[in-house]
Order: sequence, then structure tokens, then C-alpha cells
Amino acid sequence: MAERGMSRRRGLILLSAMAGTAWASESFKPRQRLSITKPPIQLDQQVPKVMDGWAIDASIIPLQPDASLQARLDVLYSQLLARTYVNSLGQRVMLSIAYGADQSSEATAVHRPEFCYSAQGFRVSNAGKQILDLGGKPLEVQRLIGEMGARVEPITYWVTLDEHATLPGLSRKLDQLRYGLKGQIPDGMLVRVSTVGLPKAESFAVQQQFLEALYKSVPASVRSRFFGS
Repeated sequence: MAERGMSRRRGLILLSAMAGTAWASESFKPRQRLSITKPPIQLDQQVPKVMDGWAIDASIIPLQPDASLQARLDVLYSQLLARTYVNSLGQRVMLSIAYGADQSSEATAVHRPEFCYSAQGFRVSNAGKQILDLGGKPLEVQRLIGEMGARVEPITYWVTLDEHATLPGLSRKLDQLRYGLKGQIPDGMLVRVSTVGLPKAESFAVQQQFLEALYKSVPASVRSRFFGS
């Protein structure tokens, strides 16, 4: 009888602990969407079609995910923008931006160029991190080289959380945790540019020129959402 009573008490304690854990998990679940407290992101309107010597070249479409990956991206992201721009010298930069109103988890890692390009058959190598100077503001970016057959595509990208620019990894996870502890759900985006047909060093220089033009052309009211504050 004593053993039966002790077993019952253990069961009640365990049940209470499980209920408490479930309550705490639900109570501390982030609920405040930061995207509704700020000017809305409208990629198609806020990214100009013509800017400081660059204009859209509709003849070239940036690398697109296959159908299965695209279906996953459509669930994870609120908006996707893919364009190619050309300047007066005939140099082309492919721009891809993926924006999501909920960037509170690592689920959105599916769109990282390392994974997205690899899924398309590219061999992707790390070309190092770099600090770009955009309008006097430092921006840390990740550089990659994507190769598939004769195609060599240097890539530059970064991600944002709310108004903070970062890169995937521990620092981004810590940022997500900080927002979560405040009960906030940050929005954010992944911004990627790439070039084809140019030497690596020239590619990254052209990409920086394009990003400087993009930085100046995005409306000031949302610029920090694209590039960080």
C-alpha cells in the first residue's frame, strides 16, 4: 500500500511538472510582431528599378530555386524579389531579397546561399567575410564562390533581424534569443548579390558599387531594415 501511494505521488508530481513546463512555454512564447509596429516592407516598390547608373535587365533572371525548394520558401517568406541590373559598362549584378515577417527561428536558413546554391548543383566555397563601407556605415557581409561547370558566380550576402544586420551563426541565434526573451518576433531579410562572367576581384568590386547605389536609393524610412542601423 505504501509503495502504491508513493508511486501515485510521483505520478502527480511528474504530471504537475509537465503542466508547469507547458504553461511556462506558452506564457513566454513571443507574441509581439515588430513588423506591424514599423513602416511595412514592400520590396517591389522600395527597391528602385533604376538607381544611380543601374537599371533592370529583364533578359537575365537570377538563379531560381527548384519547385520543391520554392514551395518551402513560399511558406517561410512573405516576399521574394529577384532582379538583374546592368550599368553603362554592361556589367550585371543579380539581386535576390527574401523578406519574412517572422525570423524568430532557424527555419529560414533554407534560403542561405550556401544551401540554396548547393541544392541547385553548385559547388560552394567560402571566400571570407568582409566589411563594406556603405554611406559611411560599416556592413559585415559573407562572400562565397559558386561553381557549376564553366559557370563561376561570386556571391555577397547578409541577413537582418529587425534593424540589425548580421550573419548566420551564433551571433544571429543570440539575437533571436534576445528578442524572444523580450516577447518580440523580429522580421528580417536575406539580401544576396552575385555576378557572372567577371574575375573574382572585379566581381566583388562591382557588387560593392551596386550595393552603394542600392543603399542610397532605398527609402530612408526603411533603409535600416535592409542594411541594419
